[in-house]
Amino acid sequence: MDVKIEQSWKEALEDEFEKPYFEDLVRFLHQEKAQGNTVYPPGKQIFRAFELTPVSSVKVVILGQDPYHGYGQAMGLSFSVPDGVPAPPSLKRIFREIQDDLGITMSGRPNLENWARQGVLLLNSILTVRAGEPTSHSKIGWTTFTDAVIRYISDNLDGIVFLLWGGYAKSKKALIDTSRHHVLEAAHPSPLARDAFFGCRHFSKTNAILIQEGKTPIDWQL
Repeated sequence: MDVKIEQSWKEALEDEFEKPYFEDLVRFLHQEKAQGNTVYPPGKQIFRAFELTPVSSVKVVILGQDPYHGYGQAMGLSFSVPDGVPAPPSLKRIFREIQDDLGITMSGRPNLENWARQGVLLLNSILTVRAGEPTSHSKIGWTTFTDAVIRYISDNLDGIVFLLWGGYAKSKKALIDTSRHHVLEAAHPSPLARDAFFGCRHFSKTNAILIQEGKTPIDWQL
């Protein structure tokens, strides 16, 4: 099966692509299309996070849960939407925390590709969704695949900063070797968490860790 994914990730995860669950997953997505269901993000963007952040580039992982299910929003990067699309509430609150934490002014541009190109793997645990139906693809096998991604990073890289926001993301901590990596936990930036996310200072803390690790810090300003 020819999976359209960046080469270093394709090699790292080649065993996953041959497993029955992944073949079932691909078959399910083909059936969705055949039945006339709209799936987000578009097919060419499903693995966009991997394309922009090859294995050797990964310095930070920001874990999301589910792609946006509205028209034109999902683009294969957790929390990000394309230019010209209004920033969703969680992303607006992420920008507010960056401004408060680092004392910089964010443009409000909602496209996070620049972070991805600097080594921030913007990984959703579930990589597709049916239009208008949040978490509709939560049980088709994506979590098995993305858990394998997290384990691969944990086992094969060093000094990665994992940002786990909210209960769902925090549940993935068990997959991470905390003796080799750094885990920062906070409430989810969603308004549903009220103001609990604010004050986490994860962006300055991440950069301090990266400098300590001898790595280039992230320019969070967009």
